[in-house]
Amino acid sequence: MKLLDQPQAPNPRRVNIFLAEKGIDVPRDVLNIPKKEHLSDEIKALNPMQRLPILVLDDGTALSESVAICRYFEELQPEPPLMGTTAIDKATIEMWQRHAEFDVLGPIASCFRHLHPAMAELEVPQVPAWGEANRERAMKGLAMLNDRLEQTTYLAGDSFSIADITALCAIDMMKLARIEMPSDFAALKRWYGDVSARPSAKAGLA
Repeated sequence: MKLLDQPQAPNPRRVNIFLAEKGIDVPRDVLNIPKKEHLSDEIKALNPMQRLPILVLDDGTALSESVAICRYFEELQPEPPLMGTTAIDKATIEMWQRHAEFDVLGPIASCFRHLHPAMAELEVPQVPAWGEANRERAMKGLAMLNDRLEQTTYLAGDSFSIADITALCAIDMMKLARIEMPSDFAALKRWYGDVSARPSAKAGLA
């Protein structure tokens, strides 16, 4: 088994944090995205979208998409649970995971990919108008998280979950996307201080 990885990128980083929370160590091959090492025919054979991360199992089976990889490890090692244990826990975590991914990480990533000069050769074509449109979407998503965290310790309730991992990676991407955190989002800032202080938040970044 090996993980094809680039831990500085938000999606591979989500898997790195998830594995660190589980205490699971997986051999890794780190690819250089700016050098387009993920755009090889070898990677395309494993994932037709040529995106990282990719988990290659011992029998050659390739799993792509961060949440799918996390699900695989959750099933192998349920403790500590990061995707829920009861029906309502699992549904609540999935709901907030999707909000964090689609309403926060997605818009922030679009700002970065369509507006940052460093992405010009990787995001073809760059559409600056789409990047700018996603600033407002990102702000709405952040406001939603702040409202939720005024009521709960973590996004899905009292326990840290994959939803928090996704939101953490999204907020850490804001600097690259040149998006500033609104000063009045006190609950979101409280939560961010807590989750970014977890040892797992540094996984793969050293």
